[in-house]
Amino acid sequence: MDPTGLGLPPLAAAFVFGLLGGAHCIGMCGGIMSALTFAVPPSMRSPARLAGLLLGYNLGRIGSYMVAGALVATLGTLLSLTPGMRLVLQGLAALMLILMALYIADWWKGLLRVEALGRRLWRHLEPVGRRLMPVVRAPQAVALGAVWGWLPCGLVYSMLAWSLAMADPLKGAALMGAFGLGTLPALLATGLAARQLGGLIRHRATRNIAALSIIAFALWQLWLMLPAQGHG
Repeated sequence: MDPTGLGLPPLAAAFVFGLLGGAHCIGMCGGIMSALTFAVPPSMRSPARLAGLLLGYNLGRIGSYMVAGALVATLGTLLSLTPGMRLVLQGLAALMLILMALYIADWWKGLLRVEALGRRLWRHLEPVGRRLMPVVRAPQAVALGAVWGWLPCGLVYSMLAWSLAMADPLKGAALMGAFGLGTLPALLATGLAARQLGGLIRHRATRNIAALSIIAFALWQLWLMLPAQGHG
């Protein structure tokens, strides 16, 4: 039985969140992926090298997500969260997903206020990331991904709220790792076919479909929480 009361095993649900949020991830990180691809000198731009750099970047990014998940989950242990408080945080995560969907479809930009919370830290990290470019070696790509994994992002923040509710560092790291793997297909595809996918992702119909899918999934998760709340 799912101990979170969300109906899906936590790691599976986090992976699905990542998949559905692919359009937002491309909007936030797609430019970085394109820069990684086109900054490589043409003489070194073999498919194998590009794939290695993109994979390295994403491994670094997911690694940062896992570190953040472990940190906030540790905070959860210190707060001694009750089951009811954990459900509230899980509900908050689902509501933030809905806000993110509204942002993706350009229906409401309120999520920008949430993302602004991380900009103070990001101002110190962004110059570090820029000094690592252009990326031509795998270790550079991993380091750049580790830095850019802290880019202010409402989707990531919604998952961190869920990690806080886990109140276990290992579970929090695993949750963020599963989420990061869910975002991987969209970002790898963007890096390898940046020009071809750019227009498709920016198309209003694509963004609307992605937004409606996320809203439907978030509402389903909220609905599945109701019986668990009643038994809390």
